Amino acid sequence: MKAETLAKGIKLIILDCDGVLTDGGLYYDHEGNVTKRFNVLDGLGIKAAQACDLIIGVITGLEAKSVASRMNDLGIVDYYAGHLKKMACIKEIKEKYDLDWHQIAYIGDDWVDLAPMRQVGLPIAVANAMQEVKEVAVLQTEAKGGHGAVREALNFIMYSQGKLEGIVNTIGD
Repeated sequence: MKAETLAKGIKLIILDCDGVLTDGGLYYDHEGNVTKRFNVLDGLGIKAAQACDLIIGVITGLEAKSVASRMNDLGIVDYYAGHLKKMACIKEIKEKYDLDWHQIAYIGDDWVDLAPMRQVGLPIAVANAMQEVKEVAVLQTEAKGGHGAVREALNFIMYSQGKLEGIVNTIGD
């Protein structure tokens, strides 16, 4: 089935963090705290998707205060940190919103994302994903993780659902 057809029924988009929302780099400050680089294009895309009644969840293997802060800024309530095995978290979110697997998209880049991507209705790989992840994906972004890949994927979903033009014309109002 084509990605655009699959995207029409999506209600929940789950994102990996490192390598998807970020460029995958780990930056340490003078006190040893991890900071990460986020792209504002992805942030506005998340806000636009939320305004279109799409649910955004983030599951990451690492814990970092900078990520928790960014998730709070974006209003992401379904945020799970410190989970390399992500299926239990996804099942919890799925049940919370009473969704079927075909209503869920997952954006990933690495091997820890394979199990979720094999289960959801719309698996998406970022451009710099591992080859095994790209092979499972129905859609692959042109942008790399941390460089607008999330925005590209969210725009695709909103476009497929007929919501993109409306949000483009109203998000700044």
